Amino acid sequence: MKYYIVDAFTQEPFHGNPAGVCLLEEWPERDRLQSIAAENNLPETAFLKPAGGYYELKWFTPETEIDLCGHGTLASAFVLFRFVKPEAKTIRFRTMSGELTVERRGERLEMDFPARPPEAVPIPEGLENALGAKVLETHRSRDLVALLENEETVRNLRPDMEALERLQLGHAAVVTAKGESADFVSRFFTPGAGIPEDPVTGSSHSTLIPFWSARLGKNQMTAKQLSKRGGTLFCENRGERVGIAGNAVLYLEGEIRL
Repeated sequence: MKYYIVDAFTQEPFHGNPAGVCLLEEWPERDRLQSIAAENNLPETAFLKPAGGYYELKWFTPETEIDLCGHGTLASAFVLFRFVKPEAKTIRFRTMSGELTVERRGERLEMDFPARPPEAVPIPEGLENALGAKVLETHRSRDLVALLENEETVRNLRPDMEALERLQLGHAAVVTAKGESADFVSRFFTPGAGIPEDPVTGSSHSTLIPFWSARLGKNQMTAKQLSKRGGTLFCENRGERVGIAGNAVLYLEGEIRL
């Protein structure tokens, strides 16, 4: 199968979030997909197969399949626009989270994702100790969202990953704060999914966009994820949907032989 590695949510190689993209003609067994993702050992490997006017799309971390992945979707669309459908303006995917579309906006690609507004929940016992920072509020959708005091706190956070995993917070813990270099900032920790910290996470912004839109009184926002690699996302609150846009760059093109 054709295989690509794309750095998503960045304009520079070795920044943003790397995703593997595998182009399939038929679906192999799920265990084979998981083995490929584990061998690639990237935050996500995306598998896509044409199906009429759509592409079926699945995402795997090195250890598990997930229900929604932003950078894997952005990387998949980038590969299709560049190598398979250069004349297209829109790519449509069928996924575990329903239909997703990606539109070409000049050099930037814009994804249309479901909104996942969070609900306020009590601060879990032990969370502040695991994060090593004061938590102002916590909210939950798929992920637990912890509101911290400021951008500097988010940037300098050094959480205890073993302690976070013992808390069993769900899929992930997202820390966020009002931004100085952007409208809001975040980091994304998944100690139980094979990648302790995801570099740039599109799916978490399905929750962060409605969360911050309500607080800031804005529908158009810029977000930064403050991981070591870092990345920038251009966000829009659309009610039941959100727009998440970014750039991507190609790192590798090759073949997987099985």
